[in-house]
Amino acid sequence: MQPYPVMQSTTAVREANASFVLKVYNWMTMGLALTAIVALGIETAIPEVRTMMLYYPIIFWGLLIMELALVWGLSAAINRIPAVLATLIFLFYAALNGVTLSVIFLVYQIGSIAYTFFITAAMFGVTSVFGYVTKMDLTKVGGFLFMGLIGIIIASVVNMFVASRSLDWLISYIGVFIFVGLAAYDTQKIKHMSMNVDSASEEGSKASIMGALALYLDFINLFLLLLRIMGRRK
Repeated sequence: MQPYPVMQSTTAVREANASFVLKVYNWMTMGLALTAIVALGIETAIPEVRTMMLYYPIIFWGLLIMELALVWGLSAAINRIPAVLATLIFLFYAALNGVTLSVIFLVYQIGSIAYTFFITAAMFGVTSVFGYVTKMDLTKVGGFLFMGLIGIIIASVVNMFVASRSLDWLISYIGVFIFVGLAAYDTQKIKHMSMNVDSASEEGSKASIMGALALYLDFINLFLLLLRIMGRRK
């Protein structure tokens, strides 16, 4: 009779793990949908918002700084704030990101943006599945990827002054590789996290938001890099 309780316990654990992972992806999807709705809404209904950012660049840069502050602040304060507040901050960040991303409609054709989005979704999906099922430990790989991320950030800042087209292409291709790797790494980290938290608890809810934020950032950055490579300009 002993095997039956063990089997039930194992099944319950797997269901709990799957519930947490599903919760993370639901929040990530909701964040992406909110970003897309806001960006498209500005493009089709209130382009004056985008025009204002173009005429007054300080507003655009101020919004970008606010986005960085929200991400850093949420990461630093996640253990001290309630899950509801963490969720609201994440959704507000996603909406704000939609405002700043609305400028891409001025640079790229809308069909090209949609095509690149679906390509990004396919790449991200395959990479996430790999990160979830692989037996490889991606921890060390994650360390190298973060070092590479810092490298391309520095290179991007330098390229703002030298304006090298070749360096821009190099940053884009290396960036795609880095964020594909980070998507796999973050997925594996979320899988391991699911084994140590209760998705229905306060801590589980906050962990799901942080996992969703990590995947959201991977997706958005991968999309923007692919758009620089594949996008058709107006």
